[in-house]
Amino acid sequence: MESQLLSQLSNASLLQCSAFIDGQWCDSAQGKTFSVLNPATEQVIAQVANLGASDTEQAIKAAKLAQVSWRQKSAKDRAHVLEYWYDLVIENTDDLALIMSTENGKSLQESMGEVAYSASFIKWFAEEAKRVYGDVVPLAQTDKRGIIIKQPVGVVAAITPWNFPSAMITRKVAPALAVGCAVVLKPAAETPLSALALAYLAQQAGLPAGLFNVVTGDDANAIGGVLTSHPDVKKLTFTGSTPVGKLLMNQCSATVKRTSMELGGNAPLIIFDDADLDLVVPGIVNAKFRNSGQTCISANRILVQEGIYTQFIERLQRTVSAFKFGVFSDQDTTHGPMITKQAKTNLHAKVKKAVAQGATLLCGGQLSDDPGYFYPATVLTDLTSDMDIFKEEIFGPVAAVYQFSDQTQAVAMANDTEFGLAAYFYTENMRRSWQVSEALEYGMVGVNETAIGAEMIPFGGVKESGQGREGSKYGLDDYLEIKYVCHGNIS
Repeated sequence: MESQLLSQLSNASLLQCSAFIDGQWCDSAQGKTFSVLNPATEQVIAQVANLGASDTEQAIKAAKLAQVSWRQKSAKDRAHVLEYWYDLVIENTDDLALIMSTENGKSLQESMGEVAYSASFIKWFAEEAKRVYGDVVPLAQTDKRGIIIKQPVGVVAAITPWNFPSAMITRKVAPALAVGCAVVLKPAAETPLSALALAYLAQQAGLPAGLFNVVTGDDANAIGGVLTSHPDVKKLTFTGSTPVGKLLMNQCSATVKRTSMELGGNAPLIIFDDADLDLVVPGIVNAKFRNSGQTCISANRILVQEGIYTQFIERLQRTVSAFKFGVFSDQDTTHGPMITKQAKTNLHAKVKKAVAQGATLLCGGQLSDDPGYFYPATVLTDLTSDMDIFKEEIFGPVAAVYQFSDQTQAVAMANDTEFGLAAYFYTENMRRSWQVSEALEYGMVGVNETAIGAEMIPFGGVKESGQGREGSKYGLDDYLEIKYVCHGNIS
């Protein structure tokens, strides 16, 4: 199990299988463990501590105590710790990427990129925390002064997904720690090892005990139930599906917790007939097939203007036929597996339903009996907006291609969804680029570009894709309370 992965690591201490509470590596109170599998081989990687409700309560208690002194430190002092954490993440990139690829299945190149991306949030928020400014408000009365200050919200609960097992953590934990909060993290049960490795490096960087707690476990209901109901947790941040996000928001309402939600997507990618296809095709590879299509901002609906539809389809089919799905350690692997067998099964069911409703299966769409949760790059054409797949988040390497006639129809099709996370379009028309950017009902829009993520941009959606923003100067707001102080009788 873990011995095989250990032998490949330069820093064997990064592979932790215990939970991390109050600066201590600990087992479940009941001594339980759960298995972490390599989705490319279906082999067990490690047995990880399987915590429950009582363990989660201990983590919250530790976080509350630790936050008292941490919030009193200067932003500069907190930044020093985060800067060191950033340095350690960068120094251990190779090992962190190896751990990530082993438990997540994505290619080593993708994992290396994610480690750098995750580190960028630590660096960014270490710097931004020193720029949390208040205001002096001019009041009507001459003997009064109004002061606005910002203070940490308190203990933060974070629940993160498996598809970006490092970046989704640092994008939440770094801003929380930077402004003086403490964090209790529940990472996805499919990918806990990346979270524990980050916690180990944070400890090595000198982060005081209790500020960053990692509660591992496969009983999401038990752990989540405590995180959403405990009165000492003041905020919950979650990345995941919209149905689960709605459930968590409802559970948080009893204690009126602050929430920020990065939820599901149904991203359109519009290709107008004046688009540069030499830009479009690499953009599709990134937006549709990165992480084997398992991203919340994946291009879910590819809308192509009818004049270039046939030409585009030919180029897309030629491009995806060159993909090589396999184990990340194989040098020619370009894409990895689905995260679980159930995810592969669900994806295949979507494809079969689309074909049954009239779609054409251009390539892919076949299940294999080989080991691993692999699903081939698949292209569906002749789709219409009344098919089920138009409304569903695909979350896999399946490109669903639709036709449209004009700009008005394209925008209407793109907006015909309850989701509003990311959207993309390609055009060489400057007037159209402004018109469509403003008309699309999405929190993020890429124009002639699909690689839109960065630590300095506000990541988040509208409608049922969530609330709040992560990254950027706005990413601190969800972890701060605004306090008004009135000084009176000063004349």
